[in-house]
Amino acid sequence: MSTADRTGPTGDTGTMWDAQRRALGGFIRDQRRLARLSLRQLSALSHISNPYLSQVERGLHVPSVRVLQAIADALDLSAETLLEHAGLVREQAGSSAADRPAADPAVERAVRADRLLSQAQKEALIAVYRSYTDGPADPTDGATPRTPEGTDR
Repeated sequence: MSTADRTGPTGDTGTMWDAQRRALGGFIRDQRRLARLSLRQLSALSHISNPYLSQVERGLHVPSVRVLQAIADALDLSAETLLEHAGLVREQAGSSAADRPAADPAVERAVRADRLLSQAQKEALIAVYRSYTDGPADPTDGATPRTPEGTDR
């Protein structure tokens, strides 16, 4: 491997990539801890060896897309989230609440197709779903917290 292969876009030999690798490992470790999983449990869920996962978390290895997908599945995350943290996919510039679709039609179709739900339940679920997807991206954007009736803040 030549020096050019190890050099980041700014000419810093590996420093940018090293930092990205460490940040990805830290993110995976944080997500594992949030899920209250031990390294062995994550290893069992993802079918990736315990020593290799440990090295990924410490930023010693750059995992393949297949490994990232397995980790994402085990942590119940989207693969895109891990790919963004790995620097393999960039978040779309300029994406905002106005740019994102109001609701995923597939979700609404799935709710409407569920035979176990009554029509009223389907409409209620869709209304709740839309209230989350049509709302502001940042919960503090224009939202006034409500307090239950008869309680003091």
